[in-house]
Amino acid sequence: MDRKQAEQMRSGKGFIAALDQSGGSTPRALALYGIPESAYSDDAEMFALVHAMRSRIVKSPAFRGDRVIGAILFENTMDREIDGRPSADFLWQERGVVPFLKVDKGLADTTDGMRLMKPMPGLDALLERAAKGGIFGTKMRSVIDAANARGIAANVAQQFEVGQQILDHGLVPIIEPEVTISIPDKAEAETILRDEIAARLDKLPEGVEVMLKLTLPEVANHYRPLVDHPRVMRVVALSGGYSRQEANQRLAQNGGIIASFSRALTEGLSADQSEAEFDRVLSEAIDSIFAASCAG
Repeated sequence: MDRKQAEQMRSGKGFIAALDQSGGSTPRALALYGIPESAYSDDAEMFALVHAMRSRIVKSPAFRGDRVIGAILFENTMDREIDGRPSADFLWQERGVVPFLKVDKGLADTTDGMRLMKPMPGLDALLERAAKGGIFGTKMRSVIDAANARGIAANVAQQFEVGQQILDHGLVPIIEPEVTISIPDKAEAETILRDEIAARLDKLPEGVEVMLKLTLPEVANHYRPLVDHPRVMRVVALSGGYSRQEANQRLAQNGGIIASFSRALTEGLSADQSEAEFDRVLSEAIDSIFAASCAG
């Protein structure tokens, strides 16, 4: 673990940019950016376009480590270059932004109100490449669609089991059991989730740290016990479908939690904007998310 990067993640002011849209979510991300599916004919063209979008974001003067302390990349982005340098190297050396990597392969079918992660048979090889490529940590997402105690226990168990595999490679896992914001029993699910995570954290050995990425809760400071847990390096929040304004409002009410927004970060950006307009819109977004991340 890079000590300077670890300290930035533990206590740095700012937030984590989620630039990790994968094959399933990339068409929507491009559409919101003003690039329709008719603009590309295959995955290679699609990924080239989204890499150009991500490169434009991270090369913007607004995107720097005194505001954006980390960024989550998709595997395809890690394997590409920005201005002739590997993406992870560019982020850290040129922007002072700690690089993370999304490692999950998508969601399995629903069981007990959960969408768990699909199997990841090539995970060890991917983690080896990530460690050699300057990646600090990883992110993996599963989904909670109901306040089902058995299902949430299985969800958290899977997250921590894969998390241990990641820790074994010297990387810091971001554990992300997302609670869907539209479910009627969201608050109940969040209580079960908090307690399950706390129980798993209590079993980690001394000196081991993980990060948590959680949906903004219905009750402010609901996750404070996790923020204060000695095995937690940082708790970050996903925007989860909330508008940037609502996500920022909710985030500001939760002490010790910083943002890790994706769609809410890129809201308002467009491929046909001039560089000056693009930088202005991105700067306003970054400043607002930074302020909400520091408010608690």
